[in-house]
Amino acid sequence: MKPTNASREIPVRADLDAFADDHAYLRSCREQAPVVRAPSGVPIVLHFRNIEKMVDPRTTRQLETEGLAFQGVTSGPLYDVVQRSMLFSNGQVHRNRRGGLSRTFAFKLMEGYREDVRALADRLVAGHVGHGPMDFLEDIAGEIPARIIAKLLGVPEDDIPQFRKWVYAAVRGIGFHGPEERPEIEKGARALQAYVDALLDGPASERSFITRYVQDNREEGSLTEEEIRGQIITLIIAGSDTTRLALCSAMHHLLRHEDQWRTFCEAPEELKKPVVQETMRYDPSVASFPRVTLEELEIDGYVIDAGSFVGVSTMSAMRDPEAYADPDHFDIHRTDHPKWHPVFGAGAHRCLGEALARVELEEVLASLATLAPNSAPAGQPPKISGLAAVRSIDQMALELR
Repeated sequence: MKPTNASREIPVRADLDAFADDHAYLRSCREQAPVVRAPSGVPIVLHFRNIEKMVDPRTTRQLETEGLAFQGVTSGPLYDVVQRSMLFSNGQVHRNRRGGLSRTFAFKLMEGYREDVRALADRLVAGHVGHGPMDFLEDIAGEIPARIIAKLLGVPEDDIPQFRKWVYAAVRGIGFHGPEERPEIEKGARALQAYVDALLDGPASERSFITRYVQDNREEGSLTEEEIRGQIITLIIAGSDTTRLALCSAMHHLLRHEDQWRTFCEAPEELKKPVVQETMRYDPSVASFPRVTLEELEIDGYVIDAGSFVGVSTMSAMRDPEAYADPDHFDIHRTDHPKWHPVFGAGAHRCLGEALARVELEEVLASLATLAPNSAPAGQPPKISGLAAVRSIDQMALELR
């Protein structure tokens, strides 16, 4: 549709390669317009003030399987995961799929795992202190979320290394990915599905909360067997990679800002919550979330057509000077965080695992500040990149001491 007289043409965003990093690029986009088009033509909404408008179910809906179809995926194990997941559903279907897990992942229940997370973090961190450079991405940041989810599911200890590989392979399929990655993603998704099937068919005593979840949903009758299993796979993959990357981003920026790292090390229990708030804002693991417009939508004078894919850039919103004072400044004492952190999304699809993710981030960072206050980077700094969905990281090595 042609813009009306009251609207302006949405500009195509500048070339990313011309900027030092993703944040400089998004800053330039915000200065250009409140909405810009990606090279693919997809509009990207950039300002904090428009987040709530973009998740209003009267005007937009969650992306379903269109994202995979856009990438040429119309069948197979990855398609099955997405088709059955609460992450990619709307309306009553979404409410049915999310309901049982919402009760399980309530904030008060997740607080009960705090001691377990801290004990695991202390054990892993202590095992690396004083032993030279180590692979922080894999050996701590990757271990924590995978092991906690495994504990929730009742995965046997011996299975966790292989379980981790399947999880981190499958999770890449949730966002946009290249065709060269697809064989490994499909392999991980297929193996994970088979493992969950075997777990559900095994002895009830080995299933932790799964027994209650499955029984409750079978009694309610609102989900098919495939949907029940689909939500468990969703649970496994949704919070693994995001938390792993968030831990790396947090430590990378804390160590780059030595004065703030020292302050944190002096009072880790007092500061762990504000530290997590700021590190998630400053360089998040989730860059944006997708929506589909249900009607023609106007954003600050720019018109987005009905039926359009649209990206909501939480990464841009969290550096928006209208919402945060001096947003490019890293400050663990910041007091202008909103009540609801944008990195977890908004509306009916706000991240279900928020409470568990916060517990994991807070306790692992507090453990590092307590047991390894003299830690330092080892080797090249990590490259954290990506503007759509979950971002990527190439590597991260630290020396814990």
